[in-house]
Amino acid sequence: MGVHQYFKSLSDLEKLIRCPGKFKYQEHNVAAHSFKVTKIAQYLATVEEYNGTQINWKSVYEKALNHDYPEIFTGDIKTPVKYASKELKRLFSEVEEEMIGKFIDSEFPEQYRTIYHERLKEGKDDTIEGQILAVADKIDLLYESFGEIQKRNPEPLFFEIYDKSLRTIIQFSHLHCVKDFLNNILPDMLQEKFIPRSELREITMAILQQKENE
Repeated sequence: MGVHQYFKSLSDLEKLIRCPGKFKYQEHNVAAHSFKVTKIAQYLATVEEYNGTQINWKSVYEKALNHDYPEIFTGDIKTPVKYASKELKRLFSEVEEEMIGKFIDSEFPEQYRTIYHERLKEGKDDTIEGQILAVADKIDLLYESFGEIQKRNPEPLFFEIYDKSLRTIIQFSHLHCVKDFLNNILPDMLQEKFIPRSELREITMAILQQKENE
């Protein structure tokens, strides 16, 4: 009992496979995802700070590192399912919040519970750090789906995930770091040599063109 259970649970994040139930050439687990999102968020926050935005770096790292810890209790829910409706997403969030709250109150020393309630709550909020987390999370998901498409995975889900991830990233195009990603990083991705490149390019260009016409 106690914090030992929290430390022990960290290894369980390595056993949580992302996008379960689908054939993948490369498996990704929640622990690795959290690390990658933190590294991506670090770069995005660097771009924002370089362009004059004030960044709370402690918040950036805490949000990124902890953002998927509640999946210890719920497992990874495929993006198209989890975001099928606002109501469904709200219900998933409520379940995660309740379960993580009970875990903190039963396992953490009383003097640290408030701190961990704050650290392990939903990090995607309206703060600049919360927006950076939202973008970093989708960029890693974009790359996961891109890797499967690049390897010619026939499962159409990965094109759907790519599409939804890019559309979400574009919603944050007011951020300097998203402009940097769309103008400099995404084009490099599309220059990679792989078989279904033309189809992926068409999807990407259609999404970007739609944004410009809005």
